[in-house]
Amino acid sequence: MNLIACENVSLGYGTRVVVKDLSFAVGAGDYLCIIGENGAGKSTLVKTLLGLQKPLGGKIFLNGLTAGDIGYLPQQTQIQKDFPASVEEIVLSGCLARKKFLPFYTSEDKRIAARNTARLGIASLATKCFRELSGGQQQRVLLARALCAAKKILLLDEPIAGLDPEAAADMYKVIAALNRDGLTIIMISHDVHEAIKYASHVLHLGEKIFFGTREDFRNA
Repeated sequence: MNLIACENVSLGYGTRVVVKDLSFAVGAGDYLCIIGENGAGKSTLVKTLLGLQKPLGGKIFLNGLTAGDIGYLPQQTQIQKDFPASVEEIVLSGCLARKKFLPFYTSEDKRIAARNTARLGIASLATKCFRELSGGQQQRVLLARALCAAKKILLLDEPIAGLDPEAAADMYKVIAALNRDGLTIIMISHDVHEAIKYASHVLHLGEKIFFGTREDFRNA
């Protein structure tokens, strides 16, 4: 079953088109890796799928998906790295997308946050200040936060950017494990070799658009 389908979609800002006539689909349990040169429209596509901006043309079908079904891990900024909050507080804030108008966290929210900190192996860091953590630890915290909002799909924009090779390899393994557990993954990456090692499908944006399985991409 397709969770997302794009038909002849054009993307851009104002009158500037960066992607034209894009068609692809993401099924439940897929691991889609989005690759391409800088400025090819990768982040624009993700923002459009999230509803943060509208497509310039074509149609995007979200098969019954709501805000509470999709978790998003954007590229980390320096401000995020220096955020003066505890790991527990940051992870728990990922439940906000589910809350609508409730002004407080429920016991269920806290259970979900605790489950995801354990899932990412950071339960022992719960009371630590986020800005005191290593880059790899910070990215695990932000991933746990995104998981609190991700019932069906996790969107990742360059999740290994700024990480050392060991931490990056570890993050790829964590994401692959989440996919094996049934979570649908859509990930932007510049690291083509490592990224497609785990992907089921590849979408290449640029002058020439490609969408297909990992095997088709390798044979193209």
